Amino acid sequence: MPEAATSEFWRDLKPITKVFQPDALPEVYLANAPTDDERYYVPFTDTVFSRPLWISPSQNKWCDILMAKKAGLVNRHYHPHEVFAYTISGKWGYLEHDWTATKGDFVYETPGEGHTLVAYEHDEPMRVFFQVKGPLIWLDDNGEPNGYFDVHQYIQMCRDHYDKVGIGADYVNKLFR
Repeated sequence: MPEAATSEFWRDLKPITKVFQPDALPEVYLANAPTDDERYYVPFTDTVFSRPLWISPSQNKWCDILMAKKAGLVNRHYHPHEVFAYTISGKWGYLEHDWTATKGDFVYETPGEGHTLVAYEHDEPMRVFFQVKGPLIWLDDNGEPNGYFDVHQYIQMCRDHYDKVGIGADYVNKLFR
């Protein structure tokens, strides 16, 4: 039950009783998603970290908050599917584009577009909410594929980190839908 209404016009409205359709799973609710508790941020590279928020192993999709506390880099890659990003704080961009994202900016990445993600020095850490569908295809300096990173590697990376910091490897299981 959410917080009780006081003066809101809908205060006498009762919740529906049939909340879930057959076979539906409950929502994932995480308070303070862009937390300052660094244990929840999994090292993605030496300078960039990821906090998983939602993971779909069967659809090869995830949502996370990418974070860099100082200048950061995610190596060259492209996505075979679309990616959505919303900037929570800090400053970031792609070396291949003429824009720089700051707090409140939205980015839609088209499938097949190669880029090199960089985080800039800023008063606030770079925190960006990403919705990723499908793998990241790693690229060499010429833009040619030379590896990949998918949801299954992401899950293992998260499990290893959460086990190491004492949260427990099973923490990610509650994010699966």
